[in-house]
Amino acid sequence: MNPVQRAAPPQAKVTAILILTTLMWGGSFLFNKIGMRDVPPVQFFFFRFTLATLIMGVVCIPRLGRLNRDIVKKGAIVGLALAAVNLSFVLGVSGTTISRAGYLNNLFVLFIPLLSFLAWRERVDRVTFAGIVLAFMGLWALASGGAEGFNRGDLLSTICAVFIAIHIIAVSRVLRTEDVYLVTFVQFATVAAVGLVICLVLPWPAFTVGPAGAWSLAYCAIFPTVICFTLQNAFQRFTTPTRAGLIYTLDPVWSMLAGVFVLGERLTPRELGGCMLILLAVAGPLLVRLYLEQRQRRLYRLADAEGDA
Repeated sequence: MNPVQRAAPPQAKVTAILILTTLMWGGSFLFNKIGMRDVPPVQFFFFRFTLATLIMGVVCIPRLGRLNRDIVKKGAIVGLALAAVNLSFVLGVSGTTISRAGYLNNLFVLFIPLLSFLAWRERVDRVTFAGIVLAFMGLWALASGGAEGFNRGDLLSTICAVFIAIHIIAVSRVLRTEDVYLVTFVQFATVAAVGLVICLVLPWPAFTVGPAGAWSLAYCAIFPTVICFTLQNAFQRFTTPTRAGLIYTLDPVWSMLAGVFVLGERLTPRELGGCMLILLAVAGPLLVRLYLEQRQRRLYRLADAEGDA
């Protein structure tokens, strides 16, 4: 039976699996930070997606006969967006704490409606606008709270959030009925190709990959890349975008906990306040939309019950 047509799994299972993906993605902040002690950011980016491409290629062996020009074209388009996401991600994480980077990356939830307004004049509702205002307040608190202010890593982490939003919009507008696994394989191959080009253009620094760097690369290639993409593509469609977005706001919580308890990072009260404002800016509009969705469903059920009566 076609997997798209199978019965939807229980919502509790969908929620648990999506929470698991946030835990793996939150862990990528930690392992990127540890891995880049051995491997420079650009080379880490290249090695991660080369390994992910090889793994996904093995997974896709039974499907490779269905690979066609349309899948390659669309996979390359979203792959270029994904390359921009991950290049800005590694450069951002290398220049700031993973606690700050996690919350700044999460701003993608607010950048999606903002970019949709700029590109297609889709209306930004009042709740989202309030979230954007709160986010700017949080950014100001971060900028004035740390010893270095709003540094280069913070800026790149914010730019990464813009690219995450662009990637999500590109996926929703470009991809329709294509084989998810093959598209993902082409995406990873595109990112690896971009990394190779950058590595060939820039001077290759001297470095040695130690055990910590090797394990970090393996983790980042397998868990937040191959497994997370597969699980999200398989299960996110069984819940609403609002509920999925709310679950994904857990990403920076895990990264902050990893930063504090593993790397010994500490946030000043103002920095912590800025992070909480950004979390509220992202989660607040999603909570309001979730409430409105549930209220609308209750009204529909009530109307159906009255109609049956």
